[in-house]
Amino acid sequence: MLTFKHAKLKNGLDVIAEINDTAHSSALGFMVKTGSRDESADVSGVSHFLEHMMFKGTAKRNSQQVNEEFDAMGAKNNAFTSNEVTCYWAQVLPEYTERALELLADMMRPALRTEDFDMEKKVILEEIALYLDRPSHVLFEAVMGDHFGNHPMAHSVLGSKESIAALGRDAMKAYFDGRYGPGNMVLTAAGAVDFPALVALAEKYCGAWPTVQAPRQYSAPDLTAKRRHIRDPKLKRHYLAGLCPGPSAQDESRYAAMVLSDVLGDHEGSRLFWALVEPGLADEADFSFYPHDRAGSFMVYASCDPERAEQVEGILLGELQKVLKEGLTDDEVQRSKNKIETATVLHGELPLGRMRGIASRW
Repeated sequence: MLTFKHAKLKNGLDVIAEINDTAHSSALGFMVKTGSRDESADVSGVSHFLEHMMFKGTAKRNSQQVNEEFDAMGAKNNAFTSNEVTCYWAQVLPEYTERALELLADMMRPALRTEDFDMEKKVILEEIALYLDRPSHVLFEAVMGDHFGNHPMAHSVLGSKESIAALGRDAMKAYFDGRYGPGNMVLTAAGAVDFPALVALAEKYCGAWPTVQAPRQYSAPDLTAKRRHIRDPKLKRHYLAGLCPGPSAQDESRYAAMVLSDVLGDHEGSRLFWALVEPGLADEADFSFYPHDRAGSFMVYASCDPERAEQVEGILLGELQKVLKEGLTDDEVQRSKNKIETATVLHGELPLGRMRGIASRW
């Protein structure tokens, strides 16, 4: 049986959990409502950089000790940064819940030592260089920028070489102080969880954290149709991508959008698969739905031999026009719903999947 619980500490930190009496592990994490869309131009990429710094040590631990303590618990742990959230998590056996929470909570108060900052900056710059060698990433960044324009969703998660090179430790600290605190983050747990004990531990390890006020900009995107070609003589393949508006994360039609994207662009068995991949015209063809916070989008993507570029684009756009004119068949909708239901259940079989799911929805 699954039971959802919620409590709020005196400092405003939300603590939520989904308790499963049959689970044999627990997952817990801190999700912070901050990402590249919350950055100003002068600190572009700071959210992702800061994610790295959270593993570099605290006032009482260095980076090696952080890693060794996760290993000592047998924990599965990691973190990620997106346009909209940053999440830090660990999955452990229930007897290690307090140790994992204490360690994660300590990480949420990083030392941000200058020597660690300077060293990790080199790692971030190498990561940016690595991604700039990936055509799909370059194309994604370009199409996001063209589509969203001046809207914050256009901001790159990684930032640029220039913005990271210019970023100072004090600017990162100011960003951290303004966004990493109760009022802009949630402690989430799932699986074999003793909720009253979790709340008591949260008060013990997080109760002294100061509350923050971190409003998010919700201006509507000023969308303008654009077309752009990026040429790179080193590449042997042709890549194309397009974005158009879609339902937001709060829009009830997001469920219909999930079905639409599956029917059109799932990696196997979709309309684009049968029209482009199966005949050998393209090696990839995809149509995806991104339910962002109050600003959703659909993305279409394909890669193929340059000699087939015009043909592939014509077929791809033709499939989109066909959906606009004729819609989906009842059989396609039912098959898609079955696939989405199965994927949802499989994702939720483990506490980690459920923890991340309820944290995102919160």
